[in-house]
Amino acid sequence: MPFKKPKAGGSNKSKGSKEHAPETEESQDDTMSQLLDDTITAINFTRDLVPNDLARGVLGTVANILMIVQSVIKNKSDFLAIVKKCETIRKIIERATKDATEDDLQGSLGDALSELNISVNRMNSEAASKKEQRLWQRFFSVRIDRDQIAGWEKDFDRVIALFNFEAIAGIAVGMKKLVLESKGNATSIDAPKYRPNEPPSRPAMLYGRDDLVAELTNLVVNGEHIALIGPGGMGKSSLAKAILNEPLVTKKFADRRFFVTYDGLDPSTITFETFMTRFAAALGIESAGADPVRQISTLLRSANALVVLDNAETFEEASASSALREIPQAIAEIADIHGVILILTSRSRRSAPNVPWITKDIPPLDSSSAQEAFFRIYRLASPGDAEGGITYLLQDLEFHPLSINLLANAAQQNGWSPPILLKRWKDWHSAVLDHGEGKLQSLSCTMQLSLSSPSIQKLGEEARHVLAVIAFLPQGLNESLSKRILPSTLQMDTISDVLWRQSLVYRQDGFVKMLAPIRHYVRDSLPAPDSTRLREIRTFYYRTVQWCSEERDGHADIIISDHLNIEHVIAFDLAHLPKETYPTCWQFLQCLGWHLPRPTTLTPTISNIVENSSTWMLKAHCLSTLAHLYNTLSQLAEATQAYEAAEALYLTAGDPESMGNCLITRADLLRCQGRFVQSQNLLEDLQHSDSWKSLSETMKARAWNFLDTARMYTFAASADELFVKSSEDRVWDLNSKIWHWRAKFYYGRDAVQVKTHLEDLLLQCTSAGDVVDRRDALDGLTDVAFCEGRLSDAMDNLQTLVEMFEEQNSDDVLWYTARKAVVASNQGDCDLARELIHKASEPFPFFALRNARTFLHLSHCSARIELAAGEYDVAESHFTAAIEGCDIQDNLRSKAYSFRGLGEVAFARSNFALAAERFAETWSLCTEMGMPPRHLYSCVPLYTLPDKFKGWALFLEGQSPFANIM
Repeated sequence: MPFKKPKAGGSNKSKGSKEHAPETEESQDDTMSQLLDDTITAINFTRDLVPNDLARGVLGTVANILMIVQSVIKNKSDFLAIVKKCETIRKIIERATKDATEDDLQGSLGDALSELNISVNRMNSEAASKKEQRLWQRFFSVRIDRDQIAGWEKDFDRVIALFNFEAIAGIAVGMKKLVLESKGNATSIDAPKYRPNEPPSRPAMLYGRDDLVAELTNLVVNGEHIALIGPGGMGKSSLAKAILNEPLVTKKFADRRFFVTYDGLDPSTITFETFMTRFAAALGIESAGADPVRQISTLLRSANALVVLDNAETFEEASASSALREIPQAIAEIADIHGVILILTSRSRRSAPNVPWITKDIPPLDSSSAQEAFFRIYRLASPGDAEGGITYLLQDLEFHPLSINLLANAAQQNGWSPPILLKRWKDWHSAVLDHGEGKLQSLSCTMQLSLSSPSIQKLGEEARHVLAVIAFLPQGLNESLSKRILPSTLQMDTISDVLWRQSLVYRQDGFVKMLAPIRHYVRDSLPAPDSTRLREIRTFYYRTVQWCSEERDGHADIIISDHLNIEHVIAFDLAHLPKETYPTCWQFLQCLGWHLPRPTTLTPTISNIVENSSTWMLKAHCLSTLAHLYNTLSQLAEATQAYEAAEALYLTAGDPESMGNCLITRADLLRCQGRFVQSQNLLEDLQHSDSWKSLSETMKARAWNFLDTARMYTFAASADELFVKSSEDRVWDLNSKIWHWRAKFYYGRDAVQVKTHLEDLLLQCTSAGDVVDRRDALDGLTDVAFCEGRLSDAMDNLQTLVEMFEEQNSDDVLWYTARKAVVASNQGDCDLARELIHKASEPFPFFALRNARTFLHLSHCSARIELAAGEYDVAESHFTAAIEGCDIQDNLRSKAYSFRGLGEVAFARSNFALAAERFAETWSLCTEMGMPPRHLYSCVPLYTLPDKFKGWALFLEGQSPFANIM
């Protein structure tokens, strides 16, 4: 039965029980007292070291608060969270002021310290006054005092968040913000969380490398970039993992130790995009937009960082010419960041130029360490009994770590005595050839010996076939699906177990995988998967893609779990069976967009499809689906390029309908960026083209609808004209009527009349079951309610929208949750607003990478909420972050909103010259968009700032303090 906490003054003891409670409380208080002592001592020690008077004063006040708790409070355990937050503040101030310049302390860092000083002084005054009144004991024994403690905790959270270096620097598209404190410390609810991946642990079996680890660790802590070079299986990755866990390294880099592995990627298909996505994922951030290097660099600049790039030969040998050019450049740029150290492991010596690498060739083990490693696994004889023969055998292995591991496992699992083992080695060694490619001959020997072991031999050729399949698939073989993927392999489970026992494969996350050296050996030395297995793999994965494409949610779990394998099979088949593969290619991209939006390595493969009369339509389908995936990811430049290429092919193939569909979507991308005039021109050009008459009436209606959407923002036509032409089509009728009445409202028509029409249209949408039309009607009714001050109705509508899309796996949930936060802010509930923004900022399972449009929306809503709350510093950081994101996304509209917000911040601080600059920039952006400045918010009422912010209106009217500016 769950334990229930007794009410204040009550008892939790059953009748006749022994009264241990006082002893337990006393023990807890003793522990808490010790924690308080330690924390106060640490704070006072740090106070004497920091170079800034204000920081010293803050630490002194924090220590005084804790001393009051120490000396007066009876139930000290209630203050555990407060004590931890005080320790967090100590560490933050120590780090933040360590290398700070006078300029830093006069700027945003100084502002953050000032805000922290105000907060801790207020808490100290409250604590001191209660001490003087001798009310502490009574006051903290009831519920109200826990509420006050919770209030202090929240205040600490708020000021701790001000030390978010990402926010202070004003950075951020697609990046989760990093608070300087390590994992587990509280952040404010309005800051997206940074979730670094845990670095790998130190390898359990690492022999003969202590001196090398110490040497390399010394280089790392002294700021040197290291390239660890050697053949496969030499232990380069193990060395890197050991360095990551050395005490000197953990002390210097703390939780900013990152391990980026490129194992499992195919050099022939790797792209710059793939490289950066893997890099960003290892750092625990989300890459979005067209400049991932800048996003990653921004994070790495905030504090010292150690980054391991493992299996670098994968991208160093990339076939794509652009990848060969861009990846080394990106590595060099990251290596130039102060405080960032790189460790690279590679079989290749083509390390990125323009980086001052210290190259270390990883030697084999020495004889003693090789024996220690061998006999750690092989237990059928003692080192003394078998030393002579085994020593020679290990020498023949060239003391190669992986070969020793493989041979020891083979001998142990097969029960070979030392004489039998030596005979087996002698028999096979004479027949083994050097396979080259930088791999040691001993690995080939060991692999052949392992494959010749009785446990594998009795499985027949099937074992080799399965090995080839595991090496072929980048993720390895999904163990739960293996019998469905390879139905003709009757001993699937047995084979997997035997291969695992022989250390030829390992198990991870439900997949049977191979280490890179073994995979390279299998690919180079064993036959590729035979036609039967390839056909079975293709049949299973292609059928899965087809079912998912037809049913959307059907078999989505396999698309998500095996997406890299499916992608690899499609890329392989496009090179060998292109005509049969094209439909699966675009279907897979569609499924990826639905269930796991992420960049794809299929881009160069699709681009390289030879164009002729038999491929025009097929390639165009692939390009248009690829463009849609890019659009979902907010990679608008790439989406536009793919749409344009598809349009040209559709025209060449004589399919104007599909061409029109792509062009209209491309025009809407311009509209989303605030480029209303360009969007309008593109659609009008389509209407005047020869292709227009060949379009279906429904496609023409779509073009009219999107054209009028762009025209609506420019106020170039009357509301009575908008969305009339598109409403004549049966498909677009309802949606166009909704937007017709919304346009009338935005243009100033009677709200009551608009509300009546939208409610009637909402009923029609509901009965028709059209989710998009229902969304647009509810959205319009929300705008009307918001502008009329019916905030409860607006909140109810938004909640309905959230519930609609919670079952749709759509990021619309995030958008409408953020809009609920804006309404809550207008209702005066800033805490709820921040809570909702925090909820909208949490990881969302639909997106492998959060898209940039969502980030910009959340940033602006967060900034608006903080502005309304009077938290100008926080609002400024959000607006600044949004502007940088807009620059990456080329988004004029969000940029205009953010500059206007910065203008109001400057106006509130009475910095009218800076306010005029911000408002002038807003005006310029409106002109570029083709939008009248007075109508900046007319079509997006929820983005409107509260009425108390009058700077923009005064600027537009040329009133003081902006007279004579316009």
